[in-house]
Amino acid sequence: MLDQQKQELTELFQRALASIGAGALPVVLERPKVASHGDVACTVALQSAKILHKAPRQIAEMIVSALRSDPEFPRLLSSVEIAGPGFINMRLANSAQQEIIKTILAQKEKFGTNSSKAGQSVIVEYVSANPTGPLHLGHARQGALGDVLSNILKTQGWKVTREYYYNDAGAQINNLTVSVQLRGRELLGEKIDFPEKGYHGEYIIDIARDYLARRPVTSSGVTITPDGNLENEQLVRKYAVAYLRNEQDADLKKLGVEFDNYYLESSLYSDGLVKEAVDAIIASGHTYEKDNALWLRTTDFSKEDLGGLVDDKDRVMKKQDGFYTYFVPDVAYHLTKFRRGFSRAINIQGSDHHGTRARLRAGIQAASRQLGLNVPKVFPEWLLHKMLLVMKDGKEVKMSKRSGSYVTLSDLVNWVGKDAARYFLVSRKADAEFTFDINLAVSKSDENPVYYLQYAYARICSIFRQAEEKGFSVPSTEEMGRLDLSCLTAKDEIDLINRLSDYSNTLTSIAESLSPHLLCFYLRDLAASFHAFYNAERVLTEDAVTRNGRLALLAAVRQVLGNGLSLLGISAPEKM
Repeated sequence: MLDQQKQELTELFQRALASIGAGALPVVLERPKVASHGDVACTVALQSAKILHKAPRQIAEMIVSALRSDPEFPRLLSSVEIAGPGFINMRLANSAQQEIIKTILAQKEKFGTNSSKAGQSVIVEYVSANPTGPLHLGHARQGALGDVLSNILKTQGWKVTREYYYNDAGAQINNLTVSVQLRGRELLGEKIDFPEKGYHGEYIIDIARDYLARRPVTSSGVTITPDGNLENEQLVRKYAVAYLRNEQDADLKKLGVEFDNYYLESSLYSDGLVKEAVDAIIASGHTYEKDNALWLRTTDFSKEDLGGLVDDKDRVMKKQDGFYTYFVPDVAYHLTKFRRGFSRAINIQGSDHHGTRARLRAGIQAASRQLGLNVPKVFPEWLLHKMLLVMKDGKEVKMSKRSGSYVTLSDLVNWVGKDAARYFLVSRKADAEFTFDINLAVSKSDENPVYYLQYAYARICSIFRQAEEKGFSVPSTEEMGRLDLSCLTAKDEIDLINRLSDYSNTLTSIAESLSPHLLCFYLRDLAASFHAFYNAERVLTEDAVTRNGRLALLAAVRQVLGNGLSLLGISAPEKM
C-alpha cells in the first residue's frame, strides 16, 4: 500500500470513528497474516471498547457501516468484512491497486524511499578489524550487513556515514611486529624459535620479504618506504600495519564494500581523548581503586540509565600493569562520534560483544555528564551477528593457507563471486547461525536464491525483447504510466500488485528494526509472485489492452526487483 493510500484510508477510518463518537484514536493499518483475509486489516474496534463501553464486534459493525457510507469508500475499497472479535479486514479497490504500478513507473529508482529522517545523521561502524591479518568470515558478514543496512537507511532520509575503526594500538600490533621481525630473520637464514601465539599465516612471510626488499607501500595517501633493517621496530610496525590495511581494503572492495571515513584508535591516545574520557569518568564519582587497578562502578547504572541494558558487576578500567582495558578507548571513540554531530550510532559487531554493551554505555554516560554532552542513553545501538560455517563439496572448510587458521573474506568471494557472497551473508537474521553452502551459491538452479532473483529480472527483460521481435508496439515507460490498467484483475495479477505495494513498508521496517535480511525475504517473495503470474497468464497476447497492461505490470516488477538488488549491492543482468 502506498503512503498516500495509507493516509487516505487512515483519514477514512478517522471520519468513521468521529461519526460514532469514538474520538481521535490512533489508526494502525496492517497487512493480514493470511492473504485470504484481505489486503488491509485494522484493530481499532478492539481499542475503542473501553471508550464506547460496547463489545468490540458491535463497534466494528458501527465502524464498517460508517465506512460504507463515506463517499470515498468505493474509490479506496472494494469490500470490508468483520472477523473474530472485531478485526476489520478490507480489500483495496482495483483502481487503487493499479495506481501502484503507475507510481512505480513514475518514481523509478526512488520508489520506496521517503524523507521521514531527512536532516538526521547516523554513523554506521562495521568491520573495524585489527590490521593484523586477512579479513575473516565474520568481517565479511559485517561488511555485507553494514553496507546493505546503510543503503536502506539512506532510503529513509538518513544522512549516513560509514566508518571503519582501525584498532592499530595495543598488544596485537606488538605481536604483529614481532612476527614480521622473526620471519624476516628466518628469510635471512637465521634459525628462529617462532612463538606459538605469533601470527602463522603466509602473509607474514610476504610482509617480511617485501620489507627486506625495501618495497614501499602506500596507505591512506601516506607512502612508507622500509629500510630493510629488522631492528627498526617502529618502521616495521608502521610498514606491517599499512601493508595489511591495503590488503584488507582490497578484499573489501572485492565484496563491494567501501567506507566514508577511517578512524585510528592510536589517534585517541595521541590526541589526548582517552585521558580526557578517563579523567571525566573519575570526576563523575563512579570509579574506585581495588587490587592496584582502577574500576568503573557500572552497577551504579540502572536499566533506565543505559537504555535497557544493565551490568551484573563492576569492570576494570586500568589494569595493574597500567594499561587500559579495551572498552576505555571505545568510550573515548564514541564520545567523538557524538561530538561530530551524530545523534545516532549503530555498531555492527560479532555476538561476542553482547556482554560489553552495558559497560560501554555506562562509561559514555559517566563521562558525557562531566563533559557537558547530552548523549542519548541508547547511544550506541548494536546489530550483533553470529558466525557461519562454510561447506564445500559436503565438507566444512575450516582454514585458508594464507591466513594459517581460518577461511578469509577473499576466499569466499573468489569461490562464489561478489553477488552470491553479499546475498548469502545478508540473507539470514544477523543473530542466527547458518551454513554457507558454496555449491549452492554457484549453482544455476531455482534453489540458489541469487540465481532465482536474477533470473526473474532477466526473464522480464527477455519478455520485452520478445515483444519487439514479434513486432508489437511496446509502450514507453511514460506511455505505460497513462494506460488504463483496469484489465489487471486476475488473481495472480492482483497478488503481484499487492507484493509490489509491500516494498515501501518493508524498507521502513528494516530501517527501524535493523533487519536487512528482510529485504532478501521480500525479493524472493516478489520473484515467486512473478513466476506464479508468468506461469498462469500469457503476457504477449494479441489483445493490445491486455498485453500492454501486463507489460506495464512487469515493467513495475522489474523496477522494484532492480531497486532491491541495487540496495543489496547485487547486479541485475538483462540476459542469463
